[in-house]
Amino acid sequence: MLQEERHQRIRALLANTELVTTERIAQDLGVSRETVRRDVVALEALGALRRVHGGVQRTAALPEPPLQQRARAHLLEKRAIVRAAARLLQPGQTVFIDAGSTVSLLAEALASLRGLTVITNSLDVAQKLVADDTAGQTRHQVHLLGGQPRPTTGATYGAQTVAAIQQWRADWAMLSPVGVSAEFGASSYELHEAEVARAMAGQALHTVILADHSKIGQTSRVSFCPLERIDRLITDGKAPRAPGHAALARAGCPIVLA
Repeated sequence: MLQEERHQRIRALLANTELVTTERIAQDLGVSRETVRRDVVALEALGALRRVHGGVQRTAALPEPPLQQRARAHLLEKRAIVRAAARLLQPGQTVFIDAGSTVSLLAEALASLRGLTVITNSLDVAQKLVADDTAGQTRHQVHLLGGQPRPTTGATYGAQTVAAIQQWRADWAMLSPVGVSAEFGASSYELHEAEVARAMAGQALHTVILADHSKIGQTSRVSFCPLERIDRLITDGKAPRAPGHAALARAGCPIVLA
């Protein structure tokens, strides 16, 4: 991996999380701690981060990477996660899906199913789900929530979105956070994203968190679902090595390894 790509990956990690450990950076990039040290020294000189004991800290708000860029990160793991999530769903059920790179892949996985009612604030999820099959019939009934569109995420947010969610009662809420930890549950970086996810979790019988190993043990700015409200945390096989996994297991979080 070239230095420029490593620097972009480190910036992407800090875009959504206040603090990232050296261990996590090394695991995520697949490089040595010494390589991480050289990279963070260079990024600190640019003012992109600040070194602290055991890791690095964001010094200023960094833009979130585009959805397409985030979708490429941990792609194999995310595909395994969404396949496991899709197996939970049955025809006739209603499911909330929020916005993000993982749930965009979930929409693709749902192509093998029929008869769901899907309520989402994600334009990408809605577009994928309304694609016609060979018989010219839509597979699912899809409701795109109104609200204020955000071009960076391709989704709607705001009071109108939350109010629309509260009109529904769903069997499942399938949500993709920035991080999930034993202390703070599932969390997001932006308040408007957390408000939508919180509303979906509140109106669903079961809440499923979809998070690859890079999000395990991580905490972002706004908590939207406490640990006791998480019915399943679906993650990938690398998660047991992630900092924070043991704490989640000790706290009784139902973890599914995909």
